[in-house]
Amino acid sequence: MNGSRLRRAILAGCDHVEAQRRELNRINVFPVPDGDTGTNLALTVRAIRDHLRRAPRSDLAGVAREAAEASIMGARGNSGMMLSHFLLGFAEAVEGESRLDTAGFTSAMEAGVTGLYQAMENPVEGTILTVMRETVERARDLDEPDFLPYLNTILDEAKASLERTPDLLPSLREAGVVDAGGKGFVHLLEGVTVLVTTGKVGLAEGATDGGAGAGSGTAASSAPGVGQGDVLTAAAHRAEAEPDSQYRYCTEGLVRGDGLPSSQAVREVLREKGDSLVVVRSGGLLKVHIHTDDPDDVFQYLRTLGRLDTHKAEDMQVQQAVLARHGVGGAARRPVALVTESANDLPESVIRAHGIHVVPLLLLEGEKVLRDGVDISAEEFHARMDAGGELPTTSQPSPADFLTAFAQAGEEGDEILYLGLSSALSGTYASADAAAGRMEELDDPRPLHRIDTRGASILQGLLVLRAAELAELGVPPTAIVREIRRLRGHSGMLFTVDTLERLLASGRVSRGKAFFARLLDVKPILELSAEGRVEPVGKARGRDKVLSAALEVLAQRVPPGTSGVRFGIVHVGCPEVIPGVRAELEARYEPDEILEGPATAVLATHLGPGAWGIGWSVDDGSGAAELFRE
Repeated sequence: MNGSRLRRAILAGCDHVEAQRRELNRINVFPVPDGDTGTNLALTVRAIRDHLRRAPRSDLAGVAREAAEASIMGARGNSGMMLSHFLLGFAEAVEGESRLDTAGFTSAMEAGVTGLYQAMENPVEGTILTVMRETVERARDLDEPDFLPYLNTILDEAKASLERTPDLLPSLREAGVVDAGGKGFVHLLEGVTVLVTTGKVGLAEGATDGGAGAGSGTAASSAPGVGQGDVLTAAAHRAEAEPDSQYRYCTEGLVRGDGLPSSQAVREVLREKGDSLVVVRSGGLLKVHIHTDDPDDVFQYLRTLGRLDTHKAEDMQVQQAVLARHGVGGAARRPVALVTESANDLPESVIRAHGIHVVPLLLLEGEKVLRDGVDISAEEFHARMDAGGELPTTSQPSPADFLTAFAQAGEEGDEILYLGLSSALSGTYASADAAAGRMEELDDPRPLHRIDTRGASILQGLLVLRAAELAELGVPPTAIVREIRRLRGHSGMLFTVDTLERLLASGRVSRGKAFFARLLDVKPILELSAEGRVEPVGKARGRDKVLSAALEVLAQRVPPGTSGVRFGIVHVGCPEVIPGVRAELEARYEPDEILEGPATAVLATHLGPGAWGIGWSVDDGSGAAELFRE
């Protein structure tokens, strides 16, 4: 196995796991019967898949390292965190290697399992841990140099181990299901084995056990001795089950920094704050998962270690209440699933942490269509702008694109909340409106709530992020809509452009104004108004005076010392401005958080290289009393 083969194998396994998310959600019982193991694993492997498809590395060690780091960034839930730990151990074991035989592959898997057990605060047998360990133990006994029979043999052992999980965990046996995380690992191996055996990628969702590489049907999901027609859905069990975890919030945080403590040191601090604790550390990244009753206490500690890049806390009691309402056979759902567009400019890590569905805006190059953030990243587009040449035009997603996103969100959420790009700037919101009128076309349409954020870029992103946080706490969607509309009145965005060429090309600036601006070296300070339109609010003579001019306008909108403020900083091909802007914001305010990153390609093409902006949102807590009244 070389790097390109390992890359194809991981991609095939990830695709197969994601295709089985509904079944994994259905059987999810341990440690909390909240019906989201499939969703969490799907989001974890999606992060791996998306990163590997963009990553240039093709050597074996590089592919393994890229997959491990992507899994840490995207890991969600117990099983996602454990999978990332396994991949990290695998990657460390193959460092410096260019090829692996079956014995080397076994050694790397063994390193992954050993590292995972050492990292667990309280390893529980009957879970993905057991399936991984017993699979590796069987692999160690093999003397098989050919990967094809090798993979088929360890897959058979993984399936057999999975079927034994109810013997080890009473909650599984009572529900008549196998462990959902363990089944996810089996599906990962299945995807790899199907690729090697047939040259094809994955099986259809819900395919039944039909020999080598299959095994994703209902029978494989039941406990031994339970007939296929008598299998209890986990939804039925969850309605009355006492969760193995006694804590309320599924809490996760991703920290970046130099000199981060060891995962063991972090576990020693956090072990008294909850259970289901998993800590993964790789270089300058540290990821924590814990079930706790005090997420803020966990977040405060993590902030002492470095920059808290992402954090989320989901109310598992609310999730279980939603599942109970659907009864036997009901699909696993979260209370609210969020949809927005790629114009939001939230960092990818934040999008993945909260499981937000993003509809890509479009870039048109003649007959070629590029999906913003999918076919081309912001950084790639910025590099193309620096290289010169003709830039693409932009277009909004079609109603069909939105309908697809609403359908996907409806598989996860009891209700759907869409937060759209300002209708005063784009026809995107109208496209989503058209899709909303076609919701009856879906097999299982869910209630859809819509908000015109009257924003774009990081302003829109800050509102989306707050909506995601409220949804995870169980706030009803109609209350979230009210709160986001209230919050929009305390939010805004200022930005500046280094050149008016792109605004001139789009017709947003006249040729006369552009001429005099160039002549006098005037840099405009622009604002997204309360109506969601771009308006000039200031100017500066020369690039070195832009920041002070922008901060003067910001001080009029948000007085220095204001509490409860969250900022976002975006740029177009000029990351060097970020540290200076961040330092000024931290000196003048005590922000709850400062997000930062590149402006998405669709926005960058209208603003041009050297543009940057500051978004803000002030939450004074005045709306808190109304949030849970419904």
